[in-house]
Amino acid sequence: MFGIGFGELVVIAFLAVLVFGPERLPELAKQAGQMMRKVRDFANNARDELRAELGPEFADLELRDLDPRAIVRKHIAEAMADEDDEIFRAKPERRPLEPDERPPYDVDAT
Repeated sequence: MFGIGFGELVVIAFLAVLVFGPERLPELAKQAGQMMRKVRDFANNARDELRAELGPEFADLELRDLDPRAIVRKHIAEAMADEDDEIFRAKPERRPLEPDERPPYDVDAT
């Protein structure tokens, strides 16, 4: 959860008891839970409104689909999986050089 291990969670709980006291801690936990519920409801409502505005072709839209990293990852995966694309399938022929042979050199590339 959020990259926090069990040891860190115990330290945070201990510090919370020391700072806020055992009397106020249940009320603060309740308020934090209510706030998280409101944030989740807000995100769900935003997603539903976006789906309604975009129309039926985007009915399966998720907010994580709008992450630029996910979009790039998706397009790269599609390009790599495309079997019709000759760029990714064609591999240059490799052979060892003869003893006095010079390696290939492209003047235009340098």
